[in-house]
Amino acid sequence: MSLLIVSIDVTALNVALPAIREDLHTSVSGLQWVLDAYTLVLASLLMLAGSIADRIGRRRVFRTGLVLFVLGSLACSLAPSLGWLVAARVLQAVGGSMLNPVAMSIITNTFTEPRERARAIGVWGGVVGISMAAGPLLGGLLVDWRGWQAVFWVNVPIGLAALALTGRYVPESRAPRARRADPVGQTLMIVLLGSLTYGIIEGPQHGYASPVVLGCAALAVLALLGLLRYEPRRAEPLIDLRFFRSVPLAGATVIAVCAFASLGGFLFLNTLYLQGVRGLSALHTGLYLLPMAAMTLLCGPLSGRLVGARGPRPSLLVAGVTMTAAGALFALTASRDLHPGVLLAGFVVFGIGFGLVNAPITNTAVSGMPRAQAGVAAGLASTSRQVGTSLGVAVIGAVTASATVTGGGATGSFVADQRMAWWIIAACGLAVLVLGALTTGRRARATAERAARNLEEEGPAAPAAPRQSEVTPR
Repeated sequence: MSLLIVSIDVTALNVALPAIREDLHTSVSGLQWVLDAYTLVLASLLMLAGSIADRIGRRRVFRTGLVLFVLGSLACSLAPSLGWLVAARVLQAVGGSMLNPVAMSIITNTFTEPRERARAIGVWGGVVGISMAAGPLLGGLLVDWRGWQAVFWVNVPIGLAALALTGRYVPESRAPRARRADPVGQTLMIVLLGSLTYGIIEGPQHGYASPVVLGCAALAVLALLGLLRYEPRRAEPLIDLRFFRSVPLAGATVIAVCAFASLGGFLFLNTLYLQGVRGLSALHTGLYLLPMAAMTLLCGPLSGRLVGARGPRPSLLVAGVTMTAAGALFALTASRDLHPGVLLAGFVVFGIGFGLVNAPITNTAVSGMPRAQAGVAAGLASTSRQVGTSLGVAVIGAVTASATVTGGGATGSFVADQRMAWWIIAACGLAVLVLGALTTGRRARATAERAARNLEEEGPAAPAAPRQSEVTPR
């Protein structure tokens, strides 16, 4: 239920973006901040929220996250301006950071047999498919019925139900030794993600050679260098760089960034195209996106079973091919009045690819790692997903925003710039294909085994994810 409200919020909100743009009189960059204010804060706080949950109790933090997410959703629906909406999205993100990492830790420690765990993660990924199927349709219905504010209402009853069910069924648990706080690493992470995204989003407005954008780039580089230098010196770092000795885990991290950048850009671009260029209503936009969502829903559990039976390689290869093909199809056929058959075909192909890619990302990240480190590895994969979504919206939005800034006729320029945007999405799919092939072979698996042995011999620098024996019943 926590994954459902977090995911459905993103998919439904994408359909509401044109209505927000019209009602709040904002630009494309303003719409980017509506999406990225959430994903950036979420990505920055995931690891911190996990360590706090280990210290004071996972159920307590999870329920606090549900309360904050519901309050943030209500604040979003009441926002009178873009600034207030972005601030409310930040509150949502603070709550969202306390939800899914804790739930994923429960999955990885409950299902200890690799095949069962892969299937459970497939079901988990299927919830993303449900949200993608329900989100655009539900968002379209609500926008046409009561306006964009209604999109945030759906989170309230689901969140309250999850709050009650968690109190009834989820036992409290803590790590035997909680990880210490890493305020320096946390600050560097926020500076890195924030400055990078700000520079990309505001580049078309200020110019990429402007002092503002160049300053953001320099700040991002300095923050990255600071992380690489500071984190290895800590006994309990925010990000344990030893994990990246495992080629499958490092590959899964980059694959997650590429796959979710592709998804974020795909939804953002298609929503603006279908409503802004083709003139469709929010509901009709949701109907157009339904084939993609349906294929994601069907392929998520199928991918989990395939990963359990054959490993992550087949799912990643097919996902890379189909996501690349969808991006290339739209890049080669981009026009103002693209035939509906081509649109639907591209949506189906992309939905197959994204449905297949989710399960192997998490499974590849946690497989080969010691059980005590599975939660941390899953947290890295979750953070990578949010970073990818932020970058996808930022980059694709910057490409389409340049049409308005430099183009004259905004609609015509937007259609012309579609080709570049679609080639970027195709390149993300190609990266999934290449990395899926390179990081899932026999040699790559051997590096994961060596990394796991080294982590066990050297001792964990991060808190252990709980075994079933560590869970304290109410």
